Amino acid sequence: MKILKDIEPAKVFEFFEELCAIPHGSGNTKAISDYIVKFAKERNLKYIQDESNNVIIFKNASKGKENSPSVIIQGHLDMVCEKDADIEFDFEKDGLELEVNGDMISAKGTTLGGDDGIAVAFALAVLDGKDIVHPAIEAVFTVDEEIGLLGAGAIDTAPLKSKMLLNIDSEEEGTLLVGCAGGAQAQMEIPVVKAACEKLNVKITVDGLLGGHSGVEIDKKRANSNMVMGRVLNSLANVAEISVVDIKGGMKDNVIPNMTVCELAVDEKDFDALNDKITELDKILKNEYKTSDSNISVKIEKGEIGNVEVFDSESTKTAIFLLNNVPNGIMDMSADIENLVETSLNLGILKTEADKLVLSWGVRSSVATKKAALIERLKNMCDYVGGSFSVYGDYPAWEYKRDSKLRDIMVEVYEKQYGKKPNVEAIHAGLECGIFCGKMPELDCVSFGPDIKDIHTSKERLSISSAKRVWEFLLNVLENI
Repeated sequence: MKILKDIEPAKVFEFFEELCAIPHGSGNTKAISDYIVKFAKERNLKYIQDESNNVIIFKNASKGKENSPSVIIQGHLDMVCEKDADIEFDFEKDGLELEVNGDMISAKGTTLGGDDGIAVAFALAVLDGKDIVHPAIEAVFTVDEEIGLLGAGAIDTAPLKSKMLLNIDSEEEGTLLVGCAGGAQAQMEIPVVKAACEKLNVKITVDGLLGGHSGVEIDKKRANSNMVMGRVLNSLANVAEISVVDIKGGMKDNVIPNMTVCELAVDEKDFDALNDKITELDKILKNEYKTSDSNISVKIEKGEIGNVEVFDSESTKTAIFLLNNVPNGIMDMSADIENLVETSLNLGILKTEADKLVLSWGVRSSVATKKAALIERLKNMCDYVGGSFSVYGDYPAWEYKRDSKLRDIMVEVYEKQYGKKPNVEAIHAGLECGIFCGKMPELDCVSFGPDIKDIHTSKERLSISSAKRVWEFLLNVLENI
């Protein structure tokens, strides 16, 4: 049954629903890439599919637009895979279960992938259209954007001849983005010595947080469950001797983690004191985060007494030390652009692997030297505790252009369609425009999109009416290029 079949614009939502039926989490993009290739073949459109699963589709200009400059329409094929804890769902195999509630489209218990499925649907609808007025189109579909802009980094831009790029990867209608932060992923691997003991097993859970995109929502003062867990463990260690058995929180370094679970081994006689401390901490955290994360909770569950392998005393202390002292969140605000976060980092992944503790951050800054300095700070802490450190997925900032023909066209079109001026801004989140501008220095980029709420969370929602208006805006822009 087609859930979106009666929603306008019909072609856009027809393609969007087909995309949602294909599993396409980051790192699992072959099937959706092949779907895009099949689309091109069925319409006799020239295409390129590379080894990374990026796809470029070319379409000639419509009649009368042959002399207009060509334009790139660009979006990414992968999505962030997050779900509610009580939902049985396999992102590797299952298609999304779409729901429509009033003006909003969502997916039952999971992320929707509106980021960036709506861009792909828009581009396919343009490529499919028979009566759309447009210049020559180079539609670029990249992969693995959500795990470090990897597809954009790998794509060969030599076949692209356009000097203008429409990136449809923003989530606020009425805002034209003209610059973004650069970023990188930084990872610590801390060696852990383990020992066997016979103690009571307990499970500590930090849950109920909103989470969200580590670039878009980093300024909303939302709690990071990994950092909260560090605070909880430090408080418990002041009450009784605790030993870490296992700890895990978050799946993506660009997502603010909303749940972290830690298994501990403790003396049974200390359980009541630990339980009392958890009750106290739960009240404290509910008060501190009553505005940003009103449903935050800390719980303790009593398990069984038995033989268990734990972090030894020094390894447990090191883990608690790091989680209480590593930087997280906003480091600097821009001195040039009001209310713009300049530099930040997010401890998005915390996990135990065999004989090591792994911590992974998404680091962002619009100033390259500040990004490098923050990464060096993490490295120094890692060296101090005897760990190994790595950096990957480094991408440049997208710098604001004072002179932009594309921006001028889009502002003019927006004012005619909406009767008001758009917001023209730079953002702290990373966008693929930075990668493309680095490879194509003359490229003129603008990023835009419809309203999408709570991206990178299971509460993600796409506004139908906003998508319709932005689709009309895209058509008007293409007609005026």
